[in-house]
Amino acid sequence: MKAAQVGASEYDARIRRADDLASKHPFAAEVLRFYSQVAEFQKKLYAEVKKDLSGKSSEGVHIPFRPGLPAAEAIKLLPKLTSFLNLIEQAAPPALAAAARAVSNLDATSQRCLLQAYWELGGVNDQLVGPFAQFIPRAFAQPLAELFATRTTAPPAMSTPHDCPLCGGQPLLGVLRPEGDGGKRRMMCSFCLQEWDYRRIYCPACGEADEKKLPVYVAEQFPHIRVETCETCKIYVRTIDLTKDGNAVPLVDDLAAIPLTLWAQEHGYTRLHSNLLGT
Repeated sequence: MKAAQVGASEYDARIRRADDLASKHPFAAEVLRFYSQVAEFQKKLYAEVKKDLSGKSSEGVHIPFRPGLPAAEAIKLLPKLTSFLNLIEQAAPPALAAAARAVSNLDATSQRCLLQAYWELGGVNDQLVGPFAQFIPRAFAQPLAELFATRTTAPPAMSTPHDCPLCGGQPLLGVLRPEGDGGKRRMMCSFCLQEWDYRRIYCPACGEADEKKLPVYVAEQFPHIRVETCETCKIYVRTIDLTKDGNAVPLVDDLAAIPLTLWAQEHGYTRLHSNLLGT
């Protein structure tokens, strides 16, 4: 799997979709407008880091971003982190703003350790600390992981990989992309946001392949979003069906689907991996 290219146009699409969904779904408007500001910063950070790394090619290197954060000094991370913390202090809900202030008060070594720790755990064991505690390092690291993924080639897959072939992160969500007369299932990584092909009838958590044990639920409010559950392990993933809504942007539409999270929790299902804002 060679990672897809990401750039300003992809971030612009995310921002436009967030603004559009905010106007359609008042219950998610605050979350989506905050995400728009985060995505604006991520777009700028992606471009700056890409410029810093120009000429430092890692094309064809297998999984260069674990365990150490690559080229940390070359891309001058801490000044960029300071700018991000200032944004969160000004734009985030009170609890997140307080968390940003706390990180701002850390010394440079501690801030670097925070980023390094998330880089090693992101998408793998970060569920242990919960979405709130991981928000700052996750949101900041996301464009860095996307950038390094575009410079990486994964080894050939011998079977359906449960985790991301590029970085080892767990699936964040599924995507059904149009192919022929139907849709091809892919998984999006919770760390580097890259996609890989995935079997249509298969639980990404436990490997259950019995269709009768893998019920799918769709709410009238979100006809293009599938809640794909597993009765064996009680884990679910959300899948954005682009065959039903070609304007959807999976990463953003997932953030807006707050009622689906509440429904799944009420019915005893646990999400395989939370999204950036825990919605």
